[in-house]
Amino acid sequence: MNRSSRLWPIVLVLLGAASYGLATVALKLAITDGWSVKHLTFHQVLSGAVLLWLALGLTRLRRGAPSLTSTWRAWLMLVVIGIVGLSLTTVFYNEALARLDASLGIVLLFQYTWITILLESIRKRKRPTKQEWIAVVCIAAGTILAVGLLEQDFSQINGLGIVFGLLSAGTYSLFFFLTGFLPIHLDSIAKSAVMATVSLAFVMILQAASFFDWSFEGELLGWGLLLGLFGAAFPFFCFSYGIPKMGSGLAALLGSMELPAAVVAAFILLDEPLSVWQGAGIGLIMAGIMAAQGKPQQAAAVGKEGEK
Repeated sequence: MNRSSRLWPIVLVLLGAASYGLATVALKLAITDGWSVKHLTFHQVLSGAVLLWLALGLTRLRRGAPSLTSTWRAWLMLVVIGIVGLSLTTVFYNEALARLDASLGIVLLFQYTWITILLESIRKRKRPTKQEWIAVVCIAAGTILAVGLLEQDFSQINGLGIVFGLLSAGTYSLFFFLTGFLPIHLDSIAKSAVMATVSLAFVMILQAASFFDWSFEGELLGWGLLLGLFGAAFPFFCFSYGIPKMGSGLAALLGSMELPAAVVAAFILLDEPLSVWQGAGIGLIMAGIMAAQGKPQQAAAVGKEGEK
């Protein structure tokens, strides 16, 4: 893999992670605006699926319509990732943010980093590399500083919010891990659209079972479109293109860009304080990302497993 072909997957995964960070702040703004997390979750996955299918239609008009995949295992993997990796992560994380501060919620979500590394180590039956250990330590320390975890008052923390946050970390790690098994030749937009559609169907089934009050008010549609773009369509495309080409372990580390993006966006849009320690934490996370790239990854073979 030459330098150029390796750089693009890295850039896209970083951009996708940053997009998720912006979506976190957008969700908190929408909740503050008075909208329920269930309505926001539904409109987020709905808008994400619609945007991806529109993007797929535009690309097909320009370059034809090659088949998505011819193997039943790849189709099954897309369905599993859509349910476990996308819809459940969105549901759990949004429920956590409805009960916790954004900073604490994202700390819990970030446990996906070491969980994904652990899953990769088990799959490969070998210990994490030196670069991965350095990256994990830098990202863990940076996360604690970047969200002001040492200054948090834990006396009034919602226990259910903690549970939802940890569940989102588990399902998010499965998203990175399972996406690494997809064949690298699959069209990025097409497989993202399929996974987003599966995610939408699953969320609709969950909410229909609880007699969900479907609402399509104009302001709510606007929030849903914003969340769908930054929290679904754009990162889905970036991750589905980049992860199979680099491996889920490295992608999980690069995904830590989500936290600096969320902290900076919260500072600008929510007027949350940004201290020197938080700045140092962001610097450590960036150092961890650089350490994760220290050793070239021969990840193309990972994606080929999905073709069998």
